[in-house]
Amino acid sequence: MNKRNIAILSLSQALGLSAVPAITLLGGIVGAALAPTPVLATLPVSLVIVGVALFTFPAASTMKRIGRRKGFMISAMGAGLACLLAAFAVGNENFLLYCLAALLVGGNSAFISQYRFAAAESVSPPEVGRAVSFVLLGGIAAGFLGPEIVKHTQGSGGEYTLTFIVLAGLYACVVLLMAFLNEPIVQQESLSGQERPLRKIVSQPVFLTALAASVVGYGVMTFIMTATPVNMHVMHGFSLDDTAYVIQSHVIAMFLPSLFTAFLIQRLGVLRLLSAGLGVMLLCIILAILSEDRLHYWWALVLLGVGWNFLYVGGTTLLTRTYRPVERFKTQAANDFTVFGIQAVASLSAGAVLFTAGWDTLVLLTLPFLLALFAGLFFLRHHLAPPPIPVSAAEAGSLDFQDL
Repeated sequence: MNKRNIAILSLSQALGLSAVPAITLLGGIVGAALAPTPVLATLPVSLVIVGVALFTFPAASTMKRIGRRKGFMISAMGAGLACLLAAFAVGNENFLLYCLAALLVGGNSAFISQYRFAAAESVSPPEVGRAVSFVLLGGIAAGFLGPEIVKHTQGSGGEYTLTFIVLAGLYACVVLLMAFLNEPIVQQESLSGQERPLRKIVSQPVFLTALAASVVGYGVMTFIMTATPVNMHVMHGFSLDDTAYVIQSHVIAMFLPSLFTAFLIQRLGVLRLLSAGLGVMLLCIILAILSEDRLHYWWALVLLGVGWNFLYVGGTTLLTRTYRPVERFKTQAANDFTVFGIQAVASLSAGAVLFTAGWDTLVLLTLPFLLALFAGLFFLRHHLAPPPIPVSAAEAGSLDFQDL
């Protein structure tokens, strides 16, 4: 395992991802104060996710041309400038500029989402699950750091200009870290080998399962998470500290399971891990509709984070088994574009559903998607023969369909 690369990617994940929980916490609060209508309160949060989707293919294309290291450095520079724009927008109460800044921060997140693939390319196939999990551990620090920055940089008048200046400084640190990243060896091999059409790659049942796991995990998580700060702080009067604590706990719960997710994949198999993720998310739904007190919010959002981790790490691990090295950029881009496109729809609709239909309806709307994924996993395990076309991990001897 390339320990240097994994350490750099994990630390960069911690610093670069801190802006996401910060904007998640502030997006609805600042949005409610600046937006012309309450329905648009969660628009800044949604635009972060829209930015991820819009920049997914450009991010993959950029790194294919100039490499992972330079691509990560350029994107972090852009995110730092976007945070400075957000500071200006908040200080001048300009909702449109704040939304633009959120969109650009999301664009950088499209590059951050590729950290896990850079980690996978830095290790041998059997170590992919462990490498991905270790990089995602950086999210634990991000989940703590982002909300803490918000709480300690709030101005006396309730403004958050300093918050975004500090976040810009974190992105400057990411640029420096990435200067020491070793380009994954597979980068030198990316032009060799036979490349299949994207249509043939994405039609594989294993690819569709990997994609569905990430889509459902991210979509359900975003739909509930985006609405939570608004429902707690704006609609039910919980303090900013209480709201920040719930979001902070949720983000930490998203990444803390990475300490043992790779072990679970080895012991249970990917498909069982995905099933466990679905079960945890179902428990989240039950708790979320039982009560709207602080403790139920906390437990529901923690379970939501754990369920997301199982689905996302499991889906990513499964995805790396569906493409050859020469196919990785277009396959990863197609996967992430779909995932973050659905996530953007979930985030954009969360505010409207919350204000028009209420919290219980919003939570229950996620149930059909969880059940659909469970049906897909059941079909894949019990009705599908082993895939006839060898893929990159299979060619390395690590893909045993019966172990999925």
